[in-house]
Amino acid sequence: MRPSWAAMKPVTGRNRIVGDGGILALLGALICLSGCHSPPVADSLHRFEFKQPHMGTLFTITLYARGELAARVGVEAAFAKIAALNQIMTDYDPESELMQLGRKPVGEPIRVSNELFDILQKSQRVAELSDGAFDVTIGPVVRQWRRTRRTGNLPSPEALARVREPVGWRKLQLDARQQTVTLTVPDMQLDLGGIAKGYAADQALAVLKAHGLPCALVAASGDIAVGDPPPGKRNWRVAVGKLDGNEDKPARILFLNNAAVSTSGDAEQFFEIGGQRYSHIVDPRTGFGLAERLQVTVIGRRATDTDAFATAASVLGVERGAALLESQSDLAGVFIWKRGKETDVFRSKRAR
Repeated sequence: MRPSWAAMKPVTGRNRIVGDGGILALLGALICLSGCHSPPVADSLHRFEFKQPHMGTLFTITLYARGELAARVGVEAAFAKIAALNQIMTDYDPESELMQLGRKPVGEPIRVSNELFDILQKSQRVAELSDGAFDVTIGPVVRQWRRTRRTGNLPSPEALARVREPVGWRKLQLDARQQTVTLTVPDMQLDLGGIAKGYAADQALAVLKAHGLPCALVAASGDIAVGDPPPGKRNWRVAVGKLDGNEDKPARILFLNNAAVSTSGDAEQFFEIGGQRYSHIVDPRTGFGLAERLQVTVIGRRATDTDAFATAASVLGVERGAALLESQSDLAGVFIWKRGKETDVFRSKRAR
């Protein structure tokens, strides 16, 4: 599928671009994460925008190039990279590399592609740091939860215990030297939904830079990776949506370059059963979708990290989630949650 072109500013779910320029107001330490760059000459570059559906969402790539041909060559390569990653990492295609891995014999080390090993290695790091709040072995529970959303019936305690039995990040073993993955117990299923879009955004941005297009932004729903700022500007402006999903009045405006931001919450993906609201984010420890009205925005160097840590912080809650983010020198976060009719905001130390 060829990318479509438009001259509009993109709207990207919980985070969206609202314009160009400005200064980094939220997190001074992230103004020049990869070193400051002199803005390109504004007259020599033109703004282009492309959209394609991938990974169950709409990817938007906004970039500045000298001409449309250069923009299209680079963006087609970037979208091709995203599509290739989806074929590796999706759990909706039984023939993806991820799903084929789940059918391999228990206890047998399986050599996997560079990309799959890389994202699993990054996932295991976040799992360890978050004490399992982020866990890619949650696949059986996620599939049970999808059935719950379709049927409107909560699983029985017996069914929930059954699907939780193979879950646990320590049950996934990686061998970096051999680049192998071992599933150590029966019925394990991996789910990369909490990290894959951020990873793909980072990879697409790298492809654009390799094609001589460093002034670019890649957005995948609530995950955004940005490169060098637009010509003549110091940063990209990104709006963070409100907890109630009202995008006309954003909760916060971020000013970023060579950085990433991810927002995780239930403003758009939730359902109700028996009067109880459940998020699409599943707690690996309970097997249930989160019931607390909480939105977490994480800012950092890479969208891979902000995506995964936003999920982990959502599961941990405000106090423990903030402590997790503060343990990482290159991350900051903003928590917005509801207590009854009141809305509270908490910022981690580096977000003040």
